[in-house]
Amino acid sequence: MPWKIDNAELKWVVIFSSVVILITTFPYLIGFTQQAGYGDFTGFIFGIDDGNSYIAKMSSGTYGAWLFQTPYTTFPQKGILAFLPYILLGKLASPANLHIQLVVLFHLFRIVAGFLSILAAYNFLSIFITEISLRRFGLILAVLGGGLGWLLILTGQTNWYGSLPLEFYSPESFGFLSLYGIPHLALSRALLLWGFVLYLRPFPQSGESWKETKRGLSIGALWLCMGFMQPLYILIGWAVCLSHTAFCHAWQIVNRLKKAPANWAVCRQYLQRTAWAILISSPLVVYSFIASSADPFFEAWTKQNLILTPHPMHYLVAYGLMLIFSVWGARKLVTLDRWMGWLPIIWIVITPFLVYSPYNLQRRLAEGIWVALVVTVVAGLEAVPVRRRIAVHVPLLLLFPSTVMLLLGGINSALKPTLPYFRPEDEVAAFQYLSESCEFKSTVLSSYETGNALPAWAPVQVLIGHGPESIGIADLDNKVKQFYQPDTTDTERLELIDDYQIDYVFWGPAEKKLGNWDPGKETYLRPIFKKGEYTIFEPVD
Repeated sequence: MPWKIDNAELKWVVIFSSVVILITTFPYLIGFTQQAGYGDFTGFIFGIDDGNSYIAKMSSGTYGAWLFQTPYTTFPQKGILAFLPYILLGKLASPANLHIQLVVLFHLFRIVAGFLSILAAYNFLSIFITEISLRRFGLILAVLGGGLGWLLILTGQTNWYGSLPLEFYSPESFGFLSLYGIPHLALSRALLLWGFVLYLRPFPQSGESWKETKRGLSIGALWLCMGFMQPLYILIGWAVCLSHTAFCHAWQIVNRLKKAPANWAVCRQYLQRTAWAILISSPLVVYSFIASSADPFFEAWTKQNLILTPHPMHYLVAYGLMLIFSVWGARKLVTLDRWMGWLPIIWIVITPFLVYSPYNLQRRLAEGIWVALVVTVVAGLEAVPVRRRIAVHVPLLLLFPSTVMLLLGGINSALKPTLPYFRPEDEVAAFQYLSESCEFKSTVLSSYETGNALPAWAPVQVLIGHGPESIGIADLDNKVKQFYQPDTTDTERLELIDDYQIDYVFWGPAEKKLGNWDPGKETYLRPIFKKGEYTIFEPVD
């Protein structure tokens, strides 16, 4: 199996990556051109809640944070080691015109992470695929391919079995969404795949055990870095390598029972690489495990951070066509090199057990499986005469419409300067007033919609604004809604202000939708900012 990529191949990958990154950047560029006369572009065209939270995390880095403390709750926090790339990026910005700086830094991160993710996918594919033309086709499929969920969208089945099709909301199930707007996941995939590339590298000559140790240490170092972006993906690396190593040992036991030749040396070397990888990358996994039970905030956050796997029928729609063509490719992989060829097959086999394990982040454990599927399909194509490959290529074209729909949907969102993709000019002025006038981490009471955007513009904290990070959001959401209701008593409002040490009360269109109560008539609230429909009040002692 080939291991080196020549300059011509690398040049093609760079050009392809540049085109993909340019295409994914185009909707954002449109967004920046549409904000004049309305307000500020959030910098995001999908996943707005999470996007604003990334900018808020970067902002915390600008204001001196090194550990993650979410601004979306007043729950006591000590700070945990999480989202470090965003916190570090924030340190490259300064408070003046901070939001636009952070958005630009975010997209620079997205561009770099996207390049690395595409290159890593090509490296991984190249291990198994000899023909350059098929490597390129495989990369296009791995980067831009999706499932058949677009058929559900076109037929109006947007909530089929309780959820959207996977390619429209699950970045780990395919990959395009990560390139489109979730850079820490794109970079995590790159590091995960490069770890597997090192794991499968040919073994050194006898007497060079230091090289073998170095390789295991390198895998562990890659996955340790990956853990600073998404520690859960380390478990995927461990699961695949352990399953592959266990299979290799079991295979040798069967050979021994059959009195066939056995190669225990290879098994020991795979085991050694796995052991080193686990040892070096384990600190962040151990830290996350301990913090999830020892840190009250981390424990509460973990309990309500649910990323659950949808109904199995969604995976059938997502991967069914690929699975049909992967059977022949799987046979070819194990025939070409049975040691390495089993890894993508084993990865595919264990993924259903991972994504349906009793864990609150089930769906994340599908990360990278799409690339493994692409390997098996394209490996099968390599055994098919060129003139007959059209019979496979044509059906596989059905895997690209979802990506086209995501791009067109992003462009459509960018062309319409409305909430939540854009924030009104007067609202941004209110945010900037708080940024310039309030003390760091002042607590602002607002609706969920306002609370999600506000920390991306001002270094404040809110009661609610992000589903997973707003601790006790179900109860607090009711309390916030009740606060803005006209039939709520002044005593009840003052109790909430006192209980959560509210420094400011925000009143804009989103808050007015919660109730027609007028805070301007209350003697215990003093207006300190007003522009258009937006007023900020300060409690009077």
